[in-house]
Amino acid sequence: MRFDLITLFPDFFMSPLSSGLLGKALAKNIAQVYLTNPRDFTTDKHHKVDDEPYGGGVGMVIKPEPIFAAVESLPQLDRREVLLMTPQGERMEQGLFKTWAREYDQLVILCGHYEGIDERVLSLVTREVSLGDFVLTGGEIPALTLLNGVMRLLPGTVGKEESLKAESFEEGLLDYPHYTRPAEFRGQRVPQVLLSGDHGKIAQWRYEQQVERTKERRPDLYEAWREQGIGNRE
Repeated sequence: MRFDLITLFPDFFMSPLSSGLLGKALAKNIAQVYLTNPRDFTTDKHHKVDDEPYGGGVGMVIKPEPIFAAVESLPQLDRREVLLMTPQGERMEQGLFKTWAREYDQLVILCGHYEGIDERVLSLVTREVSLGDFVLTGGEIPALTLLNGVMRLLPGTVGKEESLKAESFEEGLLDYPHYTRPAEFRGQRVPQVLLSGDHGKIAQWRYEQQVERTKERRPDLYEAWREQGIGNRE
């Protein structure tokens, strides 16, 4: 899968893309990430990418010309989506990550900065995406989150792909509690059922923990899960 990041700060991605699962996925050619700087497409000697907003106001706005030129310089695969990182967009969630991982060959990700981006850039965009209801200094952090969330779902990135099936949000529920050795630590013991060797009882306990944890911590998810009829084991 190909990821094209349009960013004024390509160095931001250097360390994350060379570390952990992302670095391994790129080394194994499961995915390819290309960084494009809009400054490279400016025509003035100062490589200026922003200007004052029409109508006045505080802050600067990213100009349309370098963004259009940067996007139009990229190869275009058949199954492509052009995403703009913005707090006004659709909030990222696991279902979106799964859709992108399964149904797309190329994601072009625009990282905004300053006060905003010229509205005409939206004619290039197929989806606006947000990390949450807050404002950051730029779109690089949301873009990195998106990269991580999608790339880890690509076949071959995670060593044991079955582990993806029992994670938070995969079945509409949060994940169950995890324990490892030692069986007792500072007076806290591992639940006895996990030491029993009875895989049926362990599976049922984990499911019950998922339901209870979701109900307690994310009642919004719990209600959605019940309304969808997923909770037929309760």
